[in-house]
Amino acid sequence: MIFEHEIPKGSRLYFGSTAKKKRVLENKVCDILDNLGFEEILTPNFSYSQHQAIENDKKLIKFSDEQNEQVSLRADSTLDVVRIITKRLGRTTTHKKWFYVQPIFTYPSKEEYQIGCEWVDHDNIADIMNLTATILKSLQIEPILQISNINIPKLVCSELNIDLELLKNGEIAALFKLNCDWLNKLLKVKDIKSLENVIEIVPNNIKSELEKLLQKAKEVDYSNIIIAPLYYGMLRYYDGIYYRVISDNLTLCKGGMYSSEGISSLGFALYTDNLLKILED
Repeated sequence: MIFEHEIPKGSRLYFGSTAKKKRVLENKVCDILDNLGFEEILTPNFSYSQHQAIENDKKLIKFSDEQNEQVSLRADSTLDVVRIITKRLGRTTTHKKWFYVQPIFTYPSKEEYQIGCEWVDHDNIADIMNLTATILKSLQIEPILQISNINIPKLVCSELNIDLELLKNGEIAALFKLNCDWLNKLLKVKDIKSLENVIEIVPNNIKSELEKLLQKAKEVDYSNIIIAPLYYGMLRYYDGIYYRVISDNLTLCKGGMYSSEGISSLGFALYTDNLLKILED
């Protein structure tokens, strides 16, 4: 039996002081982005293209529009923001830096608030990582900033003729069983120094992507960095260096490089609900 006052599992309710804390957090981050030249955009909750952003489309909440075309509730903002800016607003604005404060929705009834930004037609990932670091410092927290390169797992799997699912699922024990010296050392990389050491021994086709990862990690002004060259995230559109911010098993932010409409861009999303939990602690 479901009572009228109950809310669906996974949905959000903020009231009183917690609602105020959420508003203060959002305003603080938005002020930083606004002062750095980002403009605000709010996109529709409904989308035709969410299957292109989410690895597992079973997470999408789907239905049909009046033409019987499939529509989904927004489960990710990035691609929709860029397409609306470049295709729908392209004749009315040339602005490249945008931010949004809006929730995402995934099956069956999960709701997550996000503060995100997209830097269209810009390709220096260090800039967006430093922006993330600036926001974290302003909140007076210093969680782990994990930096990866999605091309490295793909190249490793090609080199060793192994299934990418091993890396997607984080099956580290199975990788160590391959008894490959350079792979074992790559699995143990966690900082700039250990990354520098392993670059010398990996196959040549992997070396250049590791060097890109090393160079951009060195450009980030943040003290709590972990390098994870073999991490493989689940968003479809990242195509280069990307990162996540984690604390106490909570993901606070994800960001990275991607291409949309033939344009290289950067973006991140801060997970407001998880940030509030960390800030309360």
